[in-house]
Order: sequence, then structure tokens, then C-alpha cells
Amino acid sequence: MRIQLQLSPNTEPVPFNHLHQLTGAIHKWLGDNSAHDGISLHSFGWLRGGNTKKEALYFPDGTSWNISFFDDELARRLIKGVLSDPIVAYGMTVQQVREVAPPTFGRQHVFTTDGSAVLARRKRTDGSREYLLWDTLAANEVLTHLLRRKLEVAGFTDDHLDARVAFDRAYTRPRARMASIKDIKHKGSECPVIVEGTPEAIQFAWLVGVGDLTGSGFGALR
Repeated sequence: MRIQLQLSPNTEPVPFNHLHQLTGAIHKWLGDNSAHDGISLHSFGWLRGGNTKKEALYFPDGTSWNISFFDDELARRLIKGVLSDPIVAYGMTVQQVREVAPPTFGRQHVFTTDGSAVLARRKRTDGSREYLLWDTLAANEVLTHLLRRKLEVAGFTDDHLDARVAFDRAYTRPRARMASIKDIKHKGSECPVIVEGTPEAIQFAWLVGVGDLTGSGFGALR
């Protein structure tokens, strides 16, 4: 289930690196649950339409925020939490909650990112992580592996596990995007992705996102 929250204007400056605050709001609303641990089967987009002023963001007209879950029960729990405590951060509160119906998917779909960057990482031999961008085929292999792993964790089998993800190399304006979670910097790609597979697997990707750290604000799709 995808939920769209309409937020009020902020009353305090919103720093560029605020993803951890959004993650915190989600987990506050969910309470104690399995989404805190293990592989993330949910995703959320970035706040859109902000104005930049004095190295901060402002949303004078408010903003919308998409949050998606494979598990509908978690989505309903989040709605309940929002209704009980609508405060997000920086003076913004939830003014409206609505469910977004999924598109009708075929065997292939090109997704744009929901304001967020897609994060593809792999471990080096020394244990550190290498960030892979849209211009390397190895990034596609990483994204495909992660989606198949999430499908497996969610209980999908057979043809659903043949799903594939690739950056859209025909896109003419890809760019690298840095974002921090607290003090840790991550480098992702702002570039559409092509997802191939069963319609059910493609809808799953629409909900849970692609790449690493979808539960922390990366890889959300629209």
C-alpha cells in the first residue's frame, strides 16, 4: 500500500540532510514492529517542492510525502499512528492522508525516482563499500540481486524471482547525488530505472523501492 501524506508548511528551517528525521517519524508512527530490523520491505520518497534559502529548505505551501509498504498491515498501523500524533518535524504536521492506487503494470516499466537517489553498493575485499553509479553495468547487477532478495524474503517464488533492474541508459540527464544520514554520506544516482518481470514483481518494486537503504530514504520509485 502506498500512502501520501499532505504536510503543512514548515515553521523551522529544514536542513538538507533531514532523512533521519523522516525515518524517525515513520518509526514513531509504526511503534515496535519488525520493520525496524532486517531487510526493508518499505520505502519513502523525499519532500518535494521546497525553496532553498540560507542553506535550508522551506515549504511555504506545504508538501506531499509518499510512504509505501509491501505489508498492508504496517501501512494501516502507520495511518493509525499518524492520526494519533500528526507531528513530523520542523513544525510540519500531517494535514491529510490518502491511499494511492497502484498503476497497472505489464512485464516492463520505466520508473522515475520519487525525489530520491538510487543507492547501489557492493563490498570490497577490505570490507569497505564501493558506490556504483548509473554508468556501470555492475550497478544493475547489484540492484537486480537486491530486488530478488527482497522478493524472496516477501515470499515470492518461481517466475517472480527472475525480475531484473537496470538504470535507463537512454536517459539524458543522469547525475550523482550525495545525501547524508546523520554524519554518514552516501552517493547515489538520480536516474530512472527499468524493472522487468511479472506484473506482481514490478508492483512490488513500486512499493519497496530499489537498491540499498530504501527504509532510510533512498530508491523510492514513482
